[in-house]
Amino acid sequence: MSGANEQQIEHWNGPGGASWRRHQERLDDMFAAFSEAALQAAAVRPGERVLDIGCGAGATTLALAGMVAPGGAVVGVDVSAPLLERARERADAAGLVVELRLADAADAPLGGPYDLLFSRFGVMFFADPVAAFTHLRAAARPDGRLAFVCWRAAADNDWGALPVRALRGLLPPWPAPDPTAPGPFAFADRGRVLAILEAAGFRDVTVAPFDAALQFGRGDSREAAIDDAVAQAAEVGPLTRLLAGHDDDLRRRATAAVRAAFAEIARPDGVFIRAAAWIVTARA
Repeated sequence: MSGANEQQIEHWNGPGGASWRRHQERLDDMFAAFSEAALQAAAVRPGERVLDIGCGAGATTLALAGMVAPGGAVVGVDVSAPLLERARERADAAGLVVELRLADAADAPLGGPYDLLFSRFGVMFFADPVAAFTHLRAAARPDGRLAFVCWRAAADNDWGALPVRALRGLLPPWPAPDPTAPGPFAFADRGRVLAILEAAGFRDVTVAPFDAALQFGRGDSREAAIDDAVAQAAEVGPLTRLLAGHDDDLRRRATAAVRAAFAEIARPDGVFIRAAAWIVTARA
């Protein structure tokens, strides 16, 4: 794999990949509405050949495989060995034939040509997004389709924003992140998404908002659901990173503050948080 995305490759083959594999079923359930919206926008048809970019543990790869049958084919590409291993396990259990490749879609040989380039939250991590999408476009058929879902601004996604707001005043100020750096919110700016895809040679680009509520905390009681939400924030949110290097007393106070923030929005049936994304479509 290319060294251009070295930091992301290290993350997804280390703690990031391990955490997502551990919580795969839960995360697939949380993101189901976003998967369905992106798949609907993709207008998948039987017999098509599809590339699933950043396929992770395979949820959308397996969904696509069912949609292109009979006669179609799906290739899933990801940089994370542990997530691809989980995807293979799931494909075998479901009796579905898909091709899974450990590679960086930004510059690895991709095969093709593909009728559809697809991704669920897998395209925001490219070190050079224009070069990466130019490379992807070359793998598409003439007039081939692109469809993906990506996060909007961090402030509009409480799985990340709520813990950050709760910790203000408890932790020293942290520098504002580069909004264009590879990461979950790198495509938050609609204009930037349009510019990247047009520079990469795509046309008929549409970038439409899509919002859904995520059940971030669940349990047999309201209190259990709040505790579960705090645990989720530590596993797949920014909480662990923000508290790294701080003493136990501050960590306890910070965790209590995050718990109080989740308690303010908890319902009897769980903790539901807002999530905001873009559904993006284009043609090669």
